[in-house]
Amino acid sequence: MADLTSFQAFIQCKCPRCRKGDIFTGSAYSYKLQKTNINCPHCNLKFEREPGFFYVAMFVSYAMNVAEIITIGVASYVLGLPLIYENLWYYVSLILFGVLLCSPINYRYSRVILLHYLTPGLHYVPGSGDLIHKV
Repeated sequence: MADLTSFQAFIQCKCPRCRKGDIFTGSAYSYKLQKTNINCPHCNLKFEREPGFFYVAMFVSYAMNVAEIITIGVASYVLGLPLIYENLWYYVSLILFGVLLCSPINYRYSRVILLHYLTPGLHYVPGSGDLIHKV
């Protein structure tokens, strides 16, 4: 099996070091709660690099939410919802619905962005974890 590219590993929520192990258990939209694995099931990389590591993901998630709010607001206006006071609750409702709909994706990808692109010293190591599985 060919190794995944960096972008493919990012989209599929794979480990940034081996690009084979899953970062999360289950899918984004399921009845079970999403859970981040403690270690990579393939190369045993500890995802939470230090205590409180994923608190930084809140800032990434905040930026994603702001982008979604702006996109939904502009799209509503462009698609014909006039920007007048009487339509304020339509805008608020659409934005809240959109943000709630995207919250599982924000949870996942804020952590994936943090692991893949914002963690210094964490890089792809070809073949990492292969010795663990051969034994």
